[in-house]
Amino acid sequence: MHPNLVLITVDQMRRDCMGAAGHPYVETPNLDAMCARGHRFLHAYSATPSCIPARAALLTGLGQRAHRRVGYQDGVTWDYAHTLPGELTRAGYQTQCIGKMHVAPARNRCGFENVILHDGYLHYDRNVHRPGADSYEGTDDYLHWLRKRLPGADLSDSGLGCNSWVSRPWPYAEELHPTNWCASETIDFLRRRDPTRPFFLHTSFVRPHSPLDPPAYYMDLYLRKEIPLPPVGDWANASDWEKNGMMTDCNWGIIPPDALRRARAAYYGLITHIDHQIGRILQAFGEYGLMDNTIFLFTSDHGDMLGDHNLFRKALPYEGSAGIPLILFDPANLLGISRGRTYSALTELRDVMPTMLELAGAEIPPEVEGKSLLGALKGGVLREYLHGEHELGDHSTQFIVTEHDKYIWYSGSGQEQYFNLERDPEERRNRIGESDCQGRVNELRKQLIAELSGREEGYTDGSSLIPGRTPVCLLGKS
Repeated sequence: MHPNLVLITVDQMRRDCMGAAGHPYVETPNLDAMCARGHRFLHAYSATPSCIPARAALLTGLGQRAHRRVGYQDGVTWDYAHTLPGELTRAGYQTQCIGKMHVAPARNRCGFENVILHDGYLHYDRNVHRPGADSYEGTDDYLHWLRKRLPGADLSDSGLGCNSWVSRPWPYAEELHPTNWCASETIDFLRRRDPTRPFFLHTSFVRPHSPLDPPAYYMDLYLRKEIPLPPVGDWANASDWEKNGMMTDCNWGIIPPDALRRARAAYYGLITHIDHQIGRILQAFGEYGLMDNTIFLFTSDHGDMLGDHNLFRKALPYEGSAGIPLILFDPANLLGISRGRTYSALTELRDVMPTMLELAGAEIPPEVEGKSLLGALKGGVLREYLHGEHELGDHSTQFIVTEHDKYIWYSGSGQEQYFNLERDPEERRNRIGESDCQGRVNELRKQLIAELSGREEGYTDGSSLIPGRTPVCLLGKS
């Protein structure tokens, strides 16, 4: 029988927030153990770092030009011919998703045989004028589960916003937290699965995406630590004359240092909470005797700036936002490849689909643009560079990143940035104007021009970049 495949995703987790990645404060014992018996990719990215376009790449194996989503836009129907769960269903796998999908319409299964859904608090779904079948009242399985135990409970009871830097402990019993629910439903799937078929299980946690509401134990764990303030580069806005920092869902601004430390403590707490629930899942796999024939892949849809350079949330090209964890965990060494290694190959979310299909022995549709990670395990180079982007109004960006450096272009203003990631992994020094970098900047700029040639926005004439063009959120929208 083909191996069981488990895709564990989290929402908005930075690549550096694991013990195995060298983080001095974040405790992730189970993820670290997965790295010790698996394969960790050092240069994994979300090419379009916000929930919807990132998940499009994950589920289709396409880059943003092909899946067309270059920004965040709710309500656009998902109608792709080939998806990861759809191909595995056709290959004979039992396919199940538990947790966040963030597709349209909300109950679109995108090829899964079954979905137990919790998308978290989405403004689009919370619009009280939206028909019930399309709103959270009609779609969210976790909320219905919670209200059976706490009549009248809601996702907003803590008073925290879904994009807020304000933090506080979860107000209810820990076992009622959506992270626990997601793990419990995953474990229950093992009881209910079809034992005659291999399965593809996607466990999709909503956290550590805000609200920043870990159970009290996990909040206290990090409040007791002396967490430093985040790095601020020489290029960052050092003042906040518009008082953006007073907006609790700001994309940038200066917020009080104590509030920022609490936000970081809560974010780290959410990650450790998820890690412990992953421990529950792994233990259950052992109890059901499934560890010898299962391969796991762990990743995130994008990261979180978390105050780096006075920036917050996602959709930005910097490492905190675009850099993601990526672990292939092979507990029984079914691949026969030495484990506990790290890989410098440049990887991204579109690589998940071809990897899973190759592991399943299923055919990879010819239009899939991602590269199987198994090639990297065997010493191959997946790509020389990665093109990323995100529509964000006046702050829309395009970027080219390699294993060593990164070039960023703000398409509205024409502002450019260049970072040597080997010497400056925190992106503190913008070297765009330094004479010894001009040759390299020119090379990366030419790569971006080639990527943007023929695009409807008119970002380039084929020889230079043209700032001030109107960005779009969905390519080819009529």
